[in-house]
Amino acid sequence: MRVRFAPSPTGHLHVGNARIALINWLFARAGGGSFLLRLDDTDTARSRAEYAAAIEEDLRWLGLDWDEGPLRQSERLSRYAEVAEALKAAGRLYPCWESEEELAAKRKQRLARGLAPVYDRAALALTEEQRARALASGKPPYWRFRLSDGEVAWEDLVLGRRAVKLPAISDPVLVRADGSPLYTFASAVDDLDFGVSHIIRGEDHVTNTGVQLDILAALGADTAGLRFAHLPLLVDEAGEPLSKRLGSLSLRALRADGVTPEALAGYLARLGTPDEAVPGLPRELLAGFDLARFGKSPPRFDIRQLLALNRRVLQALPFASVQDRLPEGATEAFWHAVRGNLDLLSEARGWWEVVAGHIVPPPLLEEAPFLRAALDTLPPEPWDEATAKAWAATLAAATGRKGRALWRPLRLALTGEEHGPDMAALLPLIGRARAAARLRLAAGV
Repeated sequence: MRVRFAPSPTGHLHVGNARIALINWLFARAGGGSFLLRLDDTDTARSRAEYAAAIEEDLRWLGLDWDEGPLRQSERLSRYAEVAEALKAAGRLYPCWESEEELAAKRKQRLARGLAPVYDRAALALTEEQRARALASGKPPYWRFRLSDGEVAWEDLVLGRRAVKLPAISDPVLVRADGSPLYTFASAVDDLDFGVSHIIRGEDHVTNTGVQLDILAALGADTAGLRFAHLPLLVDEAGEPLSKRLGSLSLRALRADGVTPEALAGYLARLGTPDEAVPGLPRELLAGFDLARFGKSPPRFDIRQLLALNRRVLQALPFASVQDRLPEGATEAFWHAVRGNLDLLSEARGWWEVVAGHIVPPPLLEEAPFLRAALDTLPPEPWDEATAKAWAATLAAATGRKGRALWRPLRLALTGEEHGPDMAALLPLIGRARAAARLRLAAGV
């Protein structure tokens, strides 16, 4: 068993691609196979070395490793050229000269006649003399692959039986006019050369699979043992495709916000299955992994579910594991006080400002008499976690308030927030001087 993950280094890794990488890794590791990392970087205009480095870094952060790679397609151009020549010699790769404008006009004409807007193979019908004149014009051709008649079918490991009717597809361009290969071609050659046995990718590649199987057959490859699994693409809460342009859903952005790899891996590994997501690094998720558990419907990516998992992870993290990512000066007592109320690690900065900074509480003029009573009964220091309870008892006796009627205005005045960590833990961190100053501000004293 051999699988591959093959991103294009044209941007940061998005959660959709990360899910494909994770499922490939889990499938390979659970089955005793190997995992190949390949960078599909033949698009030289958009591929960047910094994105390639970021992909590797993000995959490692998520807890993934690979047995071979990263293989770079840009380093295999001579191999693709060699295979292209073989296809030309076999009459399966033919030159074309139509411009984008000419192709668009042809598509429009076919649609007007009620025909499918597929390429009409006009270049394939050129006589030898016409082709010679075109070659002599100096305009380099691009090269299309002549698809077979009929259909290509396979038993998909996720979607069940799938078939692609090749006559309904335009002969794909495999080689650009500058000689560089396109994804459909280079990917098929790589999968053949590196012995990939299982191709697990998004459902948007179903048509590509039909075309690539036809290319492999033209190369004389035995595809009987090749297996495919196409996973339905993620959608957002409205059921719309999850856009890769949403930078906030890149692994880099999620990591910067304080999403943990345990939460993200645990969520993505079960997304699309009926199983409940549990946080864990990929190696901890192997025991429950089964590709057959993934359904045929597009799964909804719900950021709230991810954050709920992240909160579970953060609640259990010891101070030593997060100390270097907390605000300067943050203590273990602070971490223990706030970690149960964080969805994201980045939220700790706001609570550090509450306990150690200078916040301006909202004006609570309607609560001014009560806040003045709170100020008058504020206990002397030193404070500990018993201080809040003792203060509340004294204040309740003086004002007759208790429960929410007592604590809501106090929390608003002292933290600026309606909800948050236990005040018994926060109060000693805030300290008497800050508490008194904030009570005066809120009361308008």
